[in-house]
Parts: sequence; structure tokens; C-alpha cells
Amino acid sequence: MDIRKDKMKILILCTGNSCRSQMAQGFVQSFNNDLVVCSAGTEPANQVNPRAVVVMREEGIDISRHTPAHVDVYLKDEWDYVITVCDHANETCPLFTGKVKHRLHIGFEDPAAMTGPEDYVLNEYRRIRDQIKMEFLKIFEFSD
Repeated sequence: MDIRKDKMKILILCTGNSCRSQMAQGFVQSFNNDLVVCSAGTEPANQVNPRAVVVMREEGIDISRHTPAHVDVYLKDEWDYVITVCDHANETCPLFTGKVKHRLHIGFEDPAAMTGPEDYVLNEYRRIRDQIKMEFLKIFEFSD
């Protein structure tokens, strides 16, 4: 992985790297193109969750070309921030053993675990998407 040394580097972690971490990556990158933003998981899925793609597209952010990655890919790189986004109550968050300046945890429910009618499930994805956006705006103090 070729990561530029002169840019702030942010790694966002979740277990499957298919939904919450992908949405967070999309938002943070949209806040500032000068950042290096990656996401990964300890048990990466085969693809980004299609519903996450749909609700992010509603925000004007295309994550359809993202691919889930294993956290080990990033262990040799130095990171300014490593941020876990899993829900402590329901999951075990990944542990990152690489070199990190700041470690943060911001827990979000997993929208992929939601069940019910499609409109209900999509609304839950939107609710969690909006929470992710607001929390990451607070952290990096960017404005819309």
C-alpha cells in the first residue's frame, strides 16, 4: 500500500468492513480530499453492503467501487487516527496493533443486522448513516 507521508492518514475499522466503516470512509473523504482515508475489518465481507451504497448515493457519495479489506493490509503503515465504529454492546471491535497517533472509538448500530420491511430497513440505514456523518463532522471539525 503506497500511502503518502505528507497527508493526514485515517483508518476506520469495523468487523466486516462492508457497511459502517465504508460509509464513514466515504464521508471523511468527502469532507477533505487532501486526507488519506482507508477502511478495513478483521473479517472483511466479499463486497460493500448494497444498501449502504444506496443510502450513501442519496448523499451524493459513491462507495460502489470500494472493496472490503483485511486490517492486516495496513499494519505496516503509520496512522494519525485509527477509529473503530462497531457497536460495543453487540460486537468485538477490531484491535489495531500498528503505529497510531490517536485511537478513537465511536460505536454505531449495525444496519446490516436490521430486519423487517425494506422501507423500514432502508430508513434504519439512513438513520445510522446520518449519525456517522454527524459524529465524523464533530471529530474533524469540518463544515458542510
